[in-house]
Amino acid sequence: MERKREPELMVEDAQARAYAEADFNDPHGGYVTLFKEAFGDRGISGYVLDLGCGPGDITFRFARAFPGCTVHGVDGSEAMLGFGWRQLTASPELQGNVELFTGMVPGAELPRERYDAIISNSLLHHLPRPAVLWDEVKLRGKPGAPVFIMDLRRPGSREYARLLVDRHAGSEPEILRRDFYNSLLAAFRVEEVHKQLEKAGLDAFTVKETGDRHLIISGLLP
Repeated sequence: MERKREPELMVEDAQARAYAEADFNDPHGGYVTLFKEAFGDRGISGYVLDLGCGPGDITFRFARAFPGCTVHGVDGSEAMLGFGWRQLTASPELQGNVELFTGMVPGAELPRERYDAIISNSLLHHLPRPAVLWDEVKLRGKPGAPVFIMDLRRPGSREYARLLVDRHAGSEPEILRRDFYNSLLAAFRVEEVHKQLEKAGLDAFTVKETGDRHLIISGLLP
């Protein structure tokens, strides 16, 4: 099944609300665990950049898991970030460790030029040109910085995509089910990501499938 692009940003309030209120505890809850599996006991400290942070759920989880870090989340959708800013206001224990910024990739104005680690979840499939993400990773990350990207992977057929929607979003609002289906069709496959990384000079990164719908890209910047 060929890739079918979807809009880069979720700008509608209804979309943002459905995403922010959805039950992502399974994939988001496992994000930090998978990060630790990828990088072992490597100490993570300093400044972390979360590209395409959405409403900030993974941003907050990462900050709690690594209290020695300051996490900067950036997203192009103010509708999404609105939920993150409200959550941050309600979480005073994180206010010294998390900041959320409005900005597009590439070109976002951030308080730091380079970061000690870069993370991202479900941004890659939204980008019309995937090279944008890898260029941003190289631009923003310090040499040796851990990079950890999780995204959906495209199923082999529309029928299987609909099955995944029913399996994982069966009780969610129709707007979220629609967006999930469109995201599955817009996602990349492992072999496609390998080609992207080769073109970007990041072919030392690893790409692996996890679960029935995600892939993980990880490595240390040269």
